Amino acid sequence: VQLQASGGGLVPAGGSLRLSCAASGLIFSSYAMGWFRQAAGKEREFVAAISWSGGSSYYADSVNGRFTIFRDNAKNTVSLQMNSLKPEDTAVYYCAATPRYDSGGWYKAASYAYWGQGTQVTVSS
Repeated sequence: VQLQASGGGLVPAGGSLRLSCAASGLIFSSYAMGWFRQAAGKEREFVAAISWSGGSSYYADSVNGRFTIFRDNAKNTVSLQMNSLKPEDTAVYYCAATPRYDSGGWYKAASYAYWGQGTQVTVSS
């Protein structure tokens, strides 16, 4: 299984970025997908998750209303549209896949079986 994240970069505060994650080696439509982030010196934290069909999505309070997660099961991709970026959004962003059926587990990093390599997002003030 491979999850390849891309799209990170340097952006000024208030700007936008779109992260993408391409999955291979798994039945993509059978996995809920999530995005997590880890800032320097901090623990990895949940950002967003989306159900297998894309019909349900969940967000951390800190990004709700600014970030949107969506997926394309035909292309085996999941994306994270990030708008109104803030300096505190600076982190390495990871995509991950979980076979768990209960959405209550999607907030927890331990629920995810597969992880991408991460992509750096830096928001300048």
